[in-house]
Amino acid sequence: MSANYEQLAADGLEQIGAPTARGQLDQIAQQAAAAGWSYSHFLGRLLEPELAARRQRVIDICLSFSGLPWKKRLSDFDFSFQPSIDRTLIEELATGRFMTEGRNIIFQGPPGVGKTHLAIALGLVCSEAGQRLLFLTALDLVRRMKLAFAQNRMPHFLKMLTTPKLLIVDEVGYLGLDTQQASLLFQVICVRYEKQLSTIITSNKAFADWGQVFAGDPIMASAALDRLLHRATVINIKGDSYRLREKRLAGLFPGAIALDHTQKGVIPTTKLRSPRR
Repeated sequence: MSANYEQLAADGLEQIGAPTARGQLDQIAQQAAAAGWSYSHFLGRLLEPELAARRQRVIDICLSFSGLPWKKRLSDFDFSFQPSIDRTLIEELATGRFMTEGRNIIFQGPPGVGKTHLAIALGLVCSEAGQRLLFLTALDLVRRMKLAFAQNRMPHFLKMLTTPKLLIVDEVGYLGLDTQQASLLFQVICVRYEKQLSTIITSNKAFADWGQVFAGDPIMASAALDRLLHRATVINIKGDSYRLREKRLAGLFPGAIALDHTQKGVIPTTKLRSPRR
């Protein structure tokens, strides 16, 4: 291209906010001239790195606001240690279709069996698709609730919980909620259900014990579960703790340790759908 048009192209790319294409313009233009590319070929090669850079910026923004404590991928998960998990089902969830369909996922099981790892791995799927997500532990949820109440910012906090494409609430059941906190969590579940936004919950509690989570209110717990389970995949993990295994391998525990993690009332299937209302 002529010097005048080359400068015009460079200025134009800068004005429309395409810095990656602007930086590679000279190199790609020389390649196009040497190889005799068509105009469409040249334009495609020029825009390809720009679009890739923009996608990466979106992913980076999603990750920066996600609250994910670390990056854990399915490729890092040891399925051989937890044979109760249907690997095919997990890989299907990792396609991200559950978010398109507005389905929820509930991981149940004792501490240390990989519930949080799997939840984070699916959260990364969400962010890498350029979708907003938010990860909170139940403890952090309670802490931020109290702060929002104290600062008169509850509407803003509620919006923050009901806007992301995916909400992950980790370790539900380790800490009971008071009546006000349980009511807010119920509102969040209701709003996300109506908007058909996906929620992932990890819990050590059987569904029969969720009344303890919702301030001892079995009616509220039942109503919350009705909405969570209407469009849901429930994955019940039965097995030993990864953390205890590491301690055994380090020789901290003499002999083998057999742990019975059977939970009364935990639904023993990997998929569950409650009747439509």
